[in-house]
Order: sequence, then structure tokens, then C-alpha cells
Amino acid sequence: MLPCLFKKLFGFDCIGCGFQRALNFLIHGDVQKAFLTYPPIFTSLLFFLSLGVFIFTKKRNTHKWVVALAILNSVVMLVSYIYKMRFYFNLQ
Repeated sequence: MLPCLFKKLFGFDCIGCGFQRALNFLIHGDVQKAFLTYPPIFTSLLFFLSLGVFIFTKKRNTHKWVVALAILNSVVMLVSYIYKMRFYFNLQ
């Protein structure tokens, strides 16, 4: 796995930390471990899939889906990160 430069510099996880491990678990069929490692894995993959469809099919009516999935993915990533950091820094 590639090391996280942000984590090396600052000592705590970035918003994308865990994606590689979660993808590895998902490839090996362990859906539960993938979700527990990085909850936004599924929304991220769905976003990347829709982005690929948008880029390669040149159908301009798919841009609304790409934007909607980007917003959904961003919200899920932020909520997951805030939840993880709350326990990392032991905040109440």
C-alpha cells in the first residue's frame, strides 16, 4: 500500500485514509471489513463509475448524476471523517 503523506507529516489520518485498504478488502470479497475500514468506499466507487461513464460515453445528460454523486460522496466522506476524528482526538 502507498503511505499517506498527510499522515506522515501531521500524525493523523487524512480524509482519504483507508480507501486503499477498503478497496483491497472489497476486491477480496470482504464487504463488511471494507465498510468498517472506510465507509465512503461505496459512494466513491459509484462516483468514479459515473464519472467514467460521463467521460467515455460523451452523453451530456449524465452530468447531473455526476454532480449529485459528487455531492453525496463529499457529504459521506465528511461525516465519516468527523466521526473518526471525534474518537481519534477523544472529543466529547
